[in-house]
Amino acid sequence: MTIHELSRSTASSPVPELNASVTVLAPPRGRLAIVSTRNKLCGIASYTKALERQLADVFDITVFDLDQYLLRSTHPRVRVRGNRHIEEICRAIADFDAVNVQLEFGTLGRTAKDIYRRFRRIVRAAPRVSITFHTLKRPPVFSWANFFKAVVALDWRDAYQQRAIFAREHILSEGIASCLRRAQRHKPVNIIVHNRRDLSDAIHLHGFRNVEHHPLTFLTSADIEAINSQSERQNFPLLDRLPSKSTLIGVFGFLNDYKSFGTVIRALYHLSSDFHLLIFGGTHPNEIQQSQPVHPYIASLFKDGYVDATLYEQIAASPNRGTNLTVNIERQLTELIGTHPRDLSNRIHFMGAVDDDEFLAGMAICDVVVLPYLEVGQSSSGPISQAVELGCRVIASRTHTFLEFARYHPNTVEFFDIGNHIELAERIAARRQYGVRREASRYTVETNKAVYLAANSAPDRAPRFRQRALPVSRQVDAAE
Repeated sequence: MTIHELSRSTASSPVPELNASVTVLAPPRGRLAIVSTRNKLCGIASYTKALERQLADVFDITVFDLDQYLLRSTHPRVRVRGNRHIEEICRAIADFDAVNVQLEFGTLGRTAKDIYRRFRRIVRAAPRVSITFHTLKRPPVFSWANFFKAVVALDWRDAYQQRAIFAREHILSEGIASCLRRAQRHKPVNIIVHNRRDLSDAIHLHGFRNVEHHPLTFLTSADIEAINSQSERQNFPLLDRLPSKSTLIGVFGFLNDYKSFGTVIRALYHLSSDFHLLIFGGTHPNEIQQSQPVHPYIASLFKDGYVDATLYEQIAASPNRGTNLTVNIERQLTELIGTHPRDLSNRIHFMGAVDDDEFLAGMAICDVVVLPYLEVGQSSSGPISQAVELGCRVIASRTHTFLEFARYHPNTVEFFDIGNHIELAERIAARRQYGVRREASRYTVETNKAVYLAANSAPDRAPRFRQRALPVSRQVDAAE
């Protein structure tokens, strides 16, 4: 019985007193399956966890964990188990009202063929499906000039690698896109992307219909207030020896070349001694190698900061040292000279691989959060989203990802050119470019909830405030 029918039937009679448990007027809650990884080593898992909280009051949610051991193994027997794992998920999701896939290609396998086959199987099994693209690949262009150059030079390995890289990128762009275009012909398919550049690519390059866009969101206003009010330096024992007036610079995430944390270390040389760098993150467990004394990226950070180096060692390692000191006096000369004058070991602090709560608390205590990443084609970044939500001062490298993110949150992110540690140091030392934002953002967990409700509901349940994919000319206007 609808609201109007109920009102007509009771217009001429006393309104009965309804028991508080009566819910006949409430729309039925849809059953939503989220296919993602819960592996804490993956940023997708953190977003899925946040999304599960955001949607809990509008959907009955079941998260199907993509087992990374089974899916990322290249051993023949384990790959078969990985395929069976996907089949089990597919049989289960067929009974749900809607299925959302949190798509980061690597979570489905290592090879492009495995990823494509498993993705296609999930899409076919879902009654209606929404795909959240955490990376949306553009169709690749093969360089025949470079290929023939390698062939002429008889560099068969290079020629083969060029073809292999192109084939992988083609499958993950055109292959995935064609799979979704076919599915759109006979079932509801919705696409969710995290920036306006991907929105344009999804519509014009890939030909998708029903495309929504929204930046990553993690925290409610209550979460933000609790984190900012409860986070203190005293909660981190490693900081006990730091002077209370130290300026804390924070970088966040697993240690990886593309994070470019060395840029921040080089910037420290141009900042006074009261500036300290906190590195929240550690080596990714997948990169832990047997008998490896130190991970190469950590060694590169030590080198950038002259950690445990001596002036003598620097001279001895120089190809133009012009001297040949004997082994007998090496130790004595090292002790005489002492540590290198540029050693930053007392200003660089490795905070370790922390859990989600400590990760956010670490952001809250920092005077500035720096994201010095290289351009690697990512569509989104969890750390910058969380830092902006917490109201931190954020300085980021000028990558496409961060520039696109800043369009959703204007006057919140300060930028410097990738790798320019001089500019970064000057920005850190300068006063904050943008004040703490007082007004609420236009993009919050509530607007994100609306996007997912629209993308995973039948038309009669979809909210009226659903975002519509605008033509490119109007997208620019809407972004201003």
